[in-house]
Amino acid sequence: MHDMRALREQVDLLRDAMRRRGADDGLLQVIDRGEGLDRDRRTLIQAVEERKAARNNNSQEVARRKKAREAADDLIARGRELGDEIARLEGELDAVESRLRGILLELPNTTLSEVPAGGEECNRVVREWGAPRDSAGVRPHWEIGAALGIIDLERAAKISGSGFVCYRALGARLVRGLISFFIDLHVGEHGYEEVWPPVLVNRATMTGTGQLPKFEDDAYAVKGEDLFLIPTAEVPVTNLYRDEILELDVLPKGFVAYTPCFRREAGSAGKDTRGILRTHEFDKVELVRYAAPEDSARQLEILTRHAETALERLGIPHRRKLLAAGDTGFSSAMTYDLEAWAPGVGAWLEVSSCSNFTDFQARRANIRFRAAKGDKPRFIHTLNGSGLALPRVIACILEHYQNTGGTVAVPEVLRPYLGTDRIG
Repeated sequence: MHDMRALREQVDLLRDAMRRRGADDGLLQVIDRGEGLDRDRRTLIQAVEERKAARNNNSQEVARRKKAREAADDLIARGRELGDEIARLEGELDAVESRLRGILLELPNTTLSEVPAGGEECNRVVREWGAPRDSAGVRPHWEIGAALGIIDLERAAKISGSGFVCYRALGARLVRGLISFFIDLHVGEHGYEEVWPPVLVNRATMTGTGQLPKFEDDAYAVKGEDLFLIPTAEVPVTNLYRDEILELDVLPKGFVAYTPCFRREAGSAGKDTRGILRTHEFDKVELVRYAAPEDSARQLEILTRHAETALERLGIPHRRKLLAAGDTGFSSAMTYDLEAWAPGVGAWLEVSSCSNFTDFQARRANIRFRAAKGDKPRFIHTLNGSGLALPRVIACILEHYQNTGGTVAVPEVLRPYLGTDRIG
């Protein structure tokens, strides 16, 4: 969420930032409404303060008259009138501030200067690793997975409907092995604290990271309760210190968490419908970092390298892409997508988005730090990225490590977890 002062002191910069994202007239009109509400808010604050000052002066005069044994009925009546006016104006002020907060919650984050303007066509590949395998003769993951008896989409659809997957036998062990490998790597080598958070969270938690109110249609809500299934572990983990003040010496702080993730994928009909590339429920290991504002750019590079290291250890060719402003997520100020090569579908698949949210989420969730004793608290910067998301990594493994005999070699780092060097 933006600082309310941005609508007064930096409104032109805010409009320019939204244009860099490709904002339409509707979003710019939201800023206009916000600017007008901020003016109304300041006018109401001034009116309340003036009437409180008048009431204070009136009370002092009432006290003086009573002390002098003079009549004060007119002033007492005036005091009641001022009290009623103050109550009315404060009610109007509460309503204006509520509408203003709603507008601020609608506005996406401002992207950093390093982020190119424009849409998806302006994304830039900034790093590549490994040699992509030629697609000739490689079966897509859903075919090889079904042939090996490790991916059962038909029975998953019978149990839950389309957009779900059931892993079986060594497929289930592959899921468990990947989760363990990712967590062991990030805890043991990268220094993250492991967290096992709830997967049902309240509205304040979803709002804190930017999922609400903007993306409520994509969330699974619990009927009769104001609870939501998480779309990613970023949501509960980032909110661990909501409404708290940290000391500088704990920063930077890193958390890693495995959770199932749930997304309705509203509006995505027809996209990646084959196989396991886009499902309503999927497994993911998430990395979250807290940082001081001056350090968040460096922390984004550290976070991204941690996710890339997981892909390198698996031996999967991949690339890092800097997203343009129009393709950057709602809450993010800068994002690198990590895309892994899947030769069976002949496509680069996003397996991680590593983002710096600056103080956007921290302001919504009220997460602050104190640089030194006695200093005024400041908002921290939050960062997160998948380390990694499992379904597309599994697709890449099944396609990249596929053998001509219909088996799949197991990446060397996963063999201790699976107890075998091949599937099939």
